[in-house]
Amino acid sequence: MVNSVKNNLKTLALILLFTTIIVLISHNYSLIKNIPKTTNKQIINENITVNRQNAITGLIKKCSPAIVGIHVTRIQKYAQKSYSGDPFFDNFFPPTIYNKKVNSMGSGVIISENGLILTNAHVVGKEAVEIVVTLTTGENFDAEIIGIDNLSDIALLKIKKKNCPFLKIGNSDEIIIGEWVVALGNPFGLFDINFKPVATIGIVSSIHLNFGEQKSGRVYQDMIQTDASINSGNSGGALVNIFGELIGINTFIFSGNSSSGSIGIGFSIPINRIMEITDELEKNGQIDRGFDTGLIIQVLNPYIINYLKIPVKYGVIITNIKEKSSASKTDLQIGDVILEINDKKIKNDSDIYKVINENFLRAGDNIILTIWRDGKTYKINLTLEKFK
Repeated sequence: MVNSVKNNLKTLALILLFTTIIVLISHNYSLIKNIPKTTNKQIINENITVNRQNAITGLIKKCSPAIVGIHVTRIQKYAQKSYSGDPFFDNFFPPTIYNKKVNSMGSGVIISENGLILTNAHVVGKEAVEIVVTLTTGENFDAEIIGIDNLSDIALLKIKKKNCPFLKIGNSDEIIIGEWVVALGNPFGLFDINFKPVATIGIVSSIHLNFGEQKSGRVYQDMIQTDASINSGNSGGALVNIFGELIGINTFIFSGNSSSGSIGIGFSIPINRIMEITDELEKNGQIDRGFDTGLIIQVLNPYIINYLKIPVKYGVIITNIKEKSSASKTDLQIGDVILEINDKKIKNDSDIYKVINENFLRAGDNIILTIWRDGKTYKINLTLEKFK
């Protein structure tokens, strides 16, 4: 009897416990049900409002003070005919030569505390009579040309100002395709409106692009491609990585057939090559690119090809070798036919200069000549030497 009562009490207690739990759960569910829901969109908007400062905004703020606008004034000569333009009268009234001031603009990057500035050689141009650099403070400074290398399209300027903000130099050999980059510069002269560089963001689209020697004589090799917008006036501006390091100088774009603006294909000179150039410009004021091969050559013609029974229709023949030249110290002989230099086919003397220029070679560097002699080909090393 006692055990029966105990069992009944236990059963009753369990029933009360479960009933209480069910009531509590129902009550809490009702409370949760009445709480207003927060959508994902609201959460995202709140995060954007709170966290608007990010890595990109931070690096733009950090790098902007080192970007400058560059205004160049040069003298350009032009002729104005003194008469009606009739060729007969031109013999008696020669044209009058005038000097005209031409203004242009571009961008630059301060790379040292003492005011060294990187830009493109084509921004400075030739016969510049005045170069004015504008800082983000609104200050203007006359710039001195330390050195220009037209082949690589690099110019080094300097302003008289201490404690300049400057960009840290990165390593262009470590660039990753797809990494975020920011282009900073002075497109369309917008820098002059509020003394702030224009920033555009993109990624590194490709690296190691070789365009060779251009009609201008400039050589663009190992270029960085980016889809960060680059427009007129951006030349000489900075391409920086997410750490705010300078990895390239913005130089030119592909604009398409019907547009003069950016279509997302811009190119920058890698900073490692630039620093090799600027170190020498700072030291010597110029890059000595003069060289001599010690060879006198002649372009092949059908008669020579048939007479010597040369198996190809390209190449140049050595007609003389200068005494005491580096070529005279090799196994090269008069009558040898140069087919290739550094594995590039040679059709005339211009091709030789092109190979040397596109590889930025100078006196002291070696080239490999593939020559044809007596039905066989040989490879011979030749050291470029200075003109004597």
